[in-house]
Amino acid sequence: MSRSSAAQVLERPGTESAPAGPVDTVEPAPRRRASRPLGGRRLPHPPGRRAPLWFAALIAGAVLAALPSLFGGGPAEVTISASDYGLGGDSQLALTGGMDSAGVRRGITAAEARARLGELAASRAAREPKTVLPTHGVLTTCYCMRWGQMHWGIDLAAPLGTPIYSATDGVVLRAGPATGFGNAIYIQDADGNVHIYGHMRYYSVQPGEIVHAGDQIAKVGNQGQSTGPHLHYEIHRGGIEGRPFDPRPWLAEHGVHV
Repeated sequence: MSRSSAAQVLERPGTESAPAGPVDTVEPAPRRRASRPLGGRRLPHPPGRRAPLWFAALIAGAVLAALPSLFGGGPAEVTISASDYGLGGDSQLALTGGMDSAGVRRGITAAEARARLGELAASRAAREPKTVLPTHGVLTTCYCMRWGQMHWGIDLAAPLGTPIYSATDGVVLRAGPATGFGNAIYIQDADGNVHIYGHMRYYSVQPGEIVHAGDQIAKVGNQGQSTGPHLHYEIHRGGIEGRPFDPRPWLAEHGVHV
């Protein structure tokens, strides 16, 4: 084959002409395989120069995770029911009165509770009158003028040591030495009136104590300006500094007659 024929063959369409001179072929370098741990998982690469970007992405993720709680999308409020305390629901209590699965009664219904409370209030009213006579004695001095001056209460004479009772429910304001009385007890009732008991030697209450009608608070004595054992009893309207008024009509209005 001549040189022209060979050149034509080499220049046919679809073929590539060979380079003119000798060409050195360079084989590609073998690809380095990443080392793998024994478990077969690829070890994470350290951030290196990308550490700032990696750290910024971490912060951004934390902020996005916190956004729901900041804007009201947090967890729903937890509601607590009677079952959380080992109690039956309202419907169960109302229908069964607190019966458990074994048929043992563990409570009462709300209606039964109201009925029991009503019975308790009725029995309390029956055995605890709201007003009582302060002591069992004889009226010796009225709420009136005596020896040229006003006597602001009533005197009930009785033997030494006779019990003295609170005439009504109230709170003890003072208890102890008092001018003219020797000792005195001041009790304020629910209407604000102050009941004063005087001339006792012994008393058994102290300031701040709650007393009820009929509770014993002292014993009849002969202390202070007194001519014999008796209880001096008076009432001041609206407070200790309030104007005194006759205790007898007040006692009568509350069902107690002297």
